[in-house]
Amino acid sequence: MEITEVRIKLMEESEDRLRAFCSITLDHCFVIRDLKIIEGTNGPFVAMPSRKMSARCGRCGSKNHLRSHYCNQCGSRLRGPQDLKDVEGGPNKLYADIAHPINQACRDMIQHAVIREYALELERAKQPGYMSRYDEEYVDTTPPAPHLPPAVATPDQLVNEGSPIARPHFLDPKPQGSPTAANAPKDPKRFGDGVFE
Repeated sequence: MEITEVRIKLMEESEDRLRAFCSITLDHCFVIRDLKIIEGTNGPFVAMPSRKMSARCGRCGSKNHLRSHYCNQCGSRLRGPQDLKDVEGGPNKLYADIAHPINQACRDMIQHAVIREYALELERAKQPGYMSRYDEEYVDTTPPAPHLPPAVATPDQLVNEGSPIARPHFLDPKPQGSPTAANAPKDPKRFGDGVFE
């Protein structure tokens, strides 16, 4: 696995330690957005994308963010964890990662690539006319796959491609002068639906 692109969106007016948002592309084909670059005590570090944890209201059962004071659905007061059931991840966990590395080597690879691009983006931001690429649309640059025949061929394709499979007779157009239902000879023992006397 290789990080093939890193995009940075600097946060100039941020009052907290958030310095930038980031997206990474893996192997030219998979994008992970909303990584955060946060200023730590030992320099900037990368935080993985996360979502706020939620729990169900004890009265109506709808989900609310942890530490909410009131239920968004029924409006009843949420006094604390004792009033919340089905707390995801325990009552002390407020956020859960959406995507994250599962070993230190992968974490280090992401950290180094993102922080290196963050330093370059800070230099680019000093240039006149600077524009962030973070919100630009991702474009597929891979060549299109070769045309594959459909999984189930139609009778026309079978005949036109010279397949040895015979075309069913009911798909052929009627030749000129062939009997129609009106002038076809009638079998006295047969009626219209194939029912015999």
